[in-house]
Amino acid sequence: MQIQWFPGHMHKAAKAVREVLPTVDVLIEVLDARIPFSSQNPMIAEIMGDKPCIKLLNKSDLADPEMTTIWQDYLEQQRNIQTLQTDVKGQNKLGHITDLCHKLIPNKGREGDYRQIQAMIIGIPNVGKSTLINSLAGRTIAKTGNEPAVTKNQQRIKLDGGITLIDTPGMLWPKIEHENYGYRLAATGAIKETATDNTDVAFATAEYLLMAYPQRLVERYNLDKQPNNELELIEAIGRLRGCLRSGGDVLLEKASNILISELRSGVLGPISLETPELVTVEQEQVLLAQEAKKLKDEARKKSFRRKKKR
Repeated sequence: MQIQWFPGHMHKAAKAVREVLPTVDVLIEVLDARIPFSSQNPMIAEIMGDKPCIKLLNKSDLADPEMTTIWQDYLEQQRNIQTLQTDVKGQNKLGHITDLCHKLIPNKGREGDYRQIQAMIIGIPNVGKSTLINSLAGRTIAKTGNEPAVTKNQQRIKLDGGITLIDTPGMLWPKIEHENYGYRLAATGAIKETATDNTDVAFATAEYLLMAYPQRLVERYNLDKQPNNELELIEAIGRLRGCLRSGGDVLLEKASNILISELRSGVLGPISLETPELVTVEQEQVLLAQEAKKLKDEARKKSFRRKKKR
């Protein structure tokens, strides 16, 4: 999957994060609860070192609640990681974020202590980070929108309870390790649609939904039976919604847009698009591909050296 998604402001933001990180006490990474692994920024894992991190599984109202709990258990097996479910509509758990900051950094930010806990909030575009910041601050500070990459500059926000929040632009990374990660990011709206083919994204999404939530699809689209494959599903949606050319052929792009739109809006119900078991298999595939590339590069270099000696 080829995606051009690393504009200059994201490169600049990554550099700024590295520069300010030594002054940060705790990281708050906002993830999409539907894709907790794919929405993690691997660049952050590289630079955070031993700093404590709170991973917020945001948009949890759109995710499968049982799978979100499984993901929390999985993520908290890592050192210095705490997790919390949040959603952009509910306010009930936002106070827990500041409580966790104080729990992880007990020697700062207490009443009478002038030293503020420096908490950096990070996350990919369109994951709901700016909306969370506004809710935490109790006022509109960060710009929000349904398009990725709304926040462009770093800013500092003082919160109640002795915490300073350092906001950063949403950062994607220059290379996708596995094409499925890219499809999931595109399906949930983290990548601008101009950078992807929505039909490809819909077919990849449909393949997973048929495996994980077949009955949900049958009920939503009033199907007589479960489709055998993703093409059958997309065509069934197209016929149901009148996405037809003259002659009766289904307009696949139009039908694909319907599936993606209904997934993002939650009309299909609470759905998670990945499991720990699935990403473990995919990570193994990534390692095998990297090893194969390394061997191929080494063979190419040896061949070049032999030719040079002749």
